[in-house]
Amino acid sequence: MINENQITEYHNHNLANVFVGLLIGGLAGASAMLLLAPQSGAKTREQIQEKSIELRDETTSEVEAAMAQAWLAKNKLTRDGRRKANELIHRGKTLVDQQVERVTETAKTWKKSYLSA
Repeated sequence: MINENQITEYHNHNLANVFVGLLIGGLAGASAMLLLAPQSGAKTREQIQEKSIELRDETTSEVEAAMAQAWLAKNKLTRDGRRKANELIHRGKTLVDQQVERVTETAKTWKKSYLSA
């Protein structure tokens, strides 16, 4: 019959084996990586530096293009806004002139009717 101590001892032994296996596997993987690496660390760092410079330049040009596009959009909105404002001012002046003309005509009519009465 298996007692509780034997089960705990078996479980601890298996857990230790798993950790030893992970450690050995990790060391083997790291060794294989170092032995089978396609290039030296210095060359890898150089490539990383070149790629980062390239990405920086691309990002800079993309940001500049986006800024230019935003500037053009802002200018277009400003132009369109001014044009629309001028149209509204012109329409407003026309309406005011029409109303002044109506009031003047009404006043003239009222004056004629008042003086003739």
